[in-house]
Amino acid sequence: MKIQSLRGMPDLFPEDLVRWHIFESKLSKIFHSFDLHEIRTPILESTELFSRSVGNASDIVNKELYSFLDRNEESISLRPEASASVIRAIIQKKQEQEKHKFWYQGPMFRYERPQKGRFRQFHQVGVEYLGFEEGLSEYELISMVLQINELIGISDYKIKINHLGDELAKENFCKSLVSFLEPHINELHEKDQARLKSNPLRILDSKEKSTQALLIEAPKFQDFLSDASKNFLHTLVDAYSDHCDIQIDQSLVRGLDYYTGIVFETVSEELGAQDAFLGGGRYDNLSKQLGGKDMHAIGFAIGVERIIELLNIENIKQPLKVGFIIVGEQIDKKTYKIADDLRSANNSIVLDAFLSEGSLKSQLRRANKNNCSYAIIIGEEELKNDQVIWKSLSEKGEQELLSLNEVIEKYTNL
Repeated sequence: MKIQSLRGMPDLFPEDLVRWHIFESKLSKIFHSFDLHEIRTPILESTELFSRSVGNASDIVNKELYSFLDRNEESISLRPEASASVIRAIIQKKQEQEKHKFWYQGPMFRYERPQKGRFRQFHQVGVEYLGFEEGLSEYELISMVLQINELIGISDYKIKINHLGDELAKENFCKSLVSFLEPHINELHEKDQARLKSNPLRILDSKEKSTQALLIEAPKFQDFLSDASKNFLHTLVDAYSDHCDIQIDQSLVRGLDYYTGIVFETVSEELGAQDAFLGGGRYDNLSKQLGGKDMHAIGFAIGVERIIELLNIENIKQPLKVGFIIVGEQIDKKTYKIADDLRSANNSIVLDAFLSEGSLKSQLRRANKNNCSYAIIIGEEELKNDQVIWKSLSEKGEQELLSLNEVIEKYTNL
């Protein structure tokens, strides 16, 4: 019996990763322009980190954590998201009183039913602004989202945004919502009945039609927000309404317990049912929940598998490739030196060297298949005379005999 990969944990081959590399290179330019700095945290963390941050009542902790006991009988988990790990790292380093602008990337893990756009091992790129209170940081993150979408060619998208208020607003709303729904508890889906007891706010995010029908007459969260929170939400939306489709969605609560204040998602109909490819919000209380000091925090995460489906690569210039072909049975050490000199002369070109054994015709066929624009051909006679053949792989197929110095100069100036 052949051993296969675990369900929902796919292999990624070079042809799969072309879009990933384009996305990552473009994203790094944006992060650099916003003065973000990379942080890397462990894939494994104490299970308590996620039960305290994400919430014991959440689906992630109840059903989706990959948790197990280590040799010391301590419960550890593969991270389902990275914000809690970043906050834990800052607390551990005693840097809660400082300001930080971080980005991260890497695999996350959730045990859920694999489907299009949703895997058990998936990848996220995220941004965390720590130490910045509500205000300019929200504007900066929304601006960053717009730049990301523009740079990778996403035009058909919508930003859904909401304000979850402070702890008092959430507490008062949840009490009112529970009072309204308890007489109708038998009309709620089983999952929503459980949420009513453990996390009433998540009921707003329910996909069940029976629940949504009840919520039409239910108390509205907006009625419990302070005037300051309402004004900030509307001001933020007004600031970007001329730049993108941004809409207030009062049912948007996000899936993690630690969110307070502004929350947002970026969605595209092109992705089908799993239409969100970026989401985040403010979580000012998370540091305190994890045993640290008070620290303002806001951030977002991008689902890499989803966003690369939207990546427009048609107008992206591909790197120039040159095939390096050796004809003959003897490969002299001089050929390696030529290849090294060429790479040193112009490392922006892909030198597809030592393509394969076989005839010149078969190697040229391979160079064409690899999308090479030119070929450098070295046979035994050329090697003796310190020369190479420079051949265009266009339809005309022009070629010329060059000295080593001449070919390096030509290669440098491509």
